[in-house]
Amino acid sequence: MTSLIASPTLTVWRTMLALSVVFVLLATTGWTTEQRPRDGVRDSWDTAMASWRTGRIGARTLPDPASPPTAVAAFFASLKPGQRARLADEHPLVVGNLDGVPVALRYRANQRTLNRALAAERVRVEDRRLSADGHHEAVRRVHRFSSLMSDGRQILAFDPSGNGRVAEVFGDLEKAQRVSVVVPGVDTHLLTFQKTARRYTAPVGMAESLYAAQREAAPDIRTAVIAWADYTAPTGVGMDAATGRLAADGAVRLVSLTGALPGTSRVSLFCHSYGSVVCGLAAHRLPERVTDIAVAGSPGMRAENAAALGTRAQVWAMRDADDWIADVPYLDVGGLGHGADPVAPEFGARLLSADGAAGHGGYFVPGTDSLRNFADIGVGAYDSVRCADADGICRSGIYGAASL
Repeated sequence: MTSLIASPTLTVWRTMLALSVVFVLLATTGWTTEQRPRDGVRDSWDTAMASWRTGRIGARTLPDPASPPTAVAAFFASLKPGQRARLADEHPLVVGNLDGVPVALRYRANQRTLNRALAAERVRVEDRRLSADGHHEAVRRVHRFSSLMSDGRQILAFDPSGNGRVAEVFGDLEKAQRVSVVVPGVDTHLLTFQKTARRYTAPVGMAESLYAAQREAAPDIRTAVIAWADYTAPTGVGMDAATGRLAADGAVRLVSLTGALPGTSRVSLFCHSYGSVVCGLAAHRLPERVTDIAVAGSPGMRAENAAALGTRAQVWAMRDADDWIADVPYLDVGGLGHGADPVAPEFGARLLSADGAAGHGGYFVPGTDSLRNFADIGVGAYDSVRCADADGICRSGIYGAASL
C-alpha cells in the first residue's frame, strides 16, 4: 500500500482528477461561455500595417510599430499638429492602437476607426446571406460601436477584428496624478465590454465604479481609470482558460501600455480572475511607476509566491467567501493551472477584505469592502485600507504611503 501511494502513476491520476475538477467548475459556474465564430471579414491588421509601412510624412518614413513607446512618442512630438492629424486620419487603426502616440490623437483615430467599423456593420445587418446568429451578432456590434462613439467617451484602443479589443479612459489621463488600470478576465471582448444587466461584471462598469469611488475617497487627487480589454482573453470552455498562453500575450500588451502612459502618474493595476494571470506574467517587466498590483478572485498568478513575481510593486489579494474560484485546484502541472493561491498566507500578498462582494463577479459593486479597498489603493490612501484580518497586518511596512 505504501508503494502504491508513493507511485508516480497515482500522482499523475490525482493531478488529472484535479484538472478535471477545473474544467467541470469552469463549465458550470459561468466563468466561460461558449462563443460561436462570427461570419464575415473584419478590418485586417495586415492591411493596415502594410499601408503604414509604406507611408510617409514628408520625406520621412513612419516608425516601426514594434518600436518602444518612447521612440514612437519622440517621432510624434517632432511632427506639426497638422501632420499628426493627417496620420490619425489616414492610418486610424494603427495610430489608435500604437503606444506612445499622444492620448488625444489616439482618441481621434479610434473614433475614425469606429465610424468605419459601424458603417461596415450596418451593411452586414442588411446582408440576407447571414445566418440568424450572424445577423444577431451584427446588430449587437452596431449597438456597441454606436455606444462607443457617444459624446465624451475616450477610446484609448479599438480593434474590431476577431472578437475585438478595446480600452476606455475615465478621467483626464494626461493630467492624472494617479492612474488605475482594470484588467478583466475570461470572456472579455467587444460585446461584453459593457453590460446593462450585471453592470459591474463588465470592464466599463468596473472602471466607472472604481473612478467614482476614488473621487469620493480623495476628491483633491486627480485620478484616471482605464477599462483595459485590449488583449485577447480566453473564450469558452477549453485549454486557454487553464493555460497562460493568452495571458502571456496580454502581459506584453499590458507592459507596453504602462510604459507609454503620459506624465509621471503613479499606476495601480486591479486584476480580476484570469486578468490576474496577465498581471502576474507582466509583473517583473512593469515600470517602476506601477506601485500596486491588486488581484481579486484569482485562479493564480503563475508564481509560487509574491516574491517570485519579481516586482517592486506592492501585491494585494482578496477573495470573497462566496467566490467559487476557491474550489479550483491551485496547481501548475505541465503548463496547466496557474500556480499558488494568492490569498494563501504563504503566498505573501497583502490580504484585503472583500466583504460584500457576493461571489466571483461582485468585487466592483458600490458599497463593498472590495471596491473601497481598490479605491484607497488607487489614490494611495493605504492607511484606510481594510485588511482581511483584524490586526491590520496588510498595511504594515508600506513604502511611499503618502498620497501625491
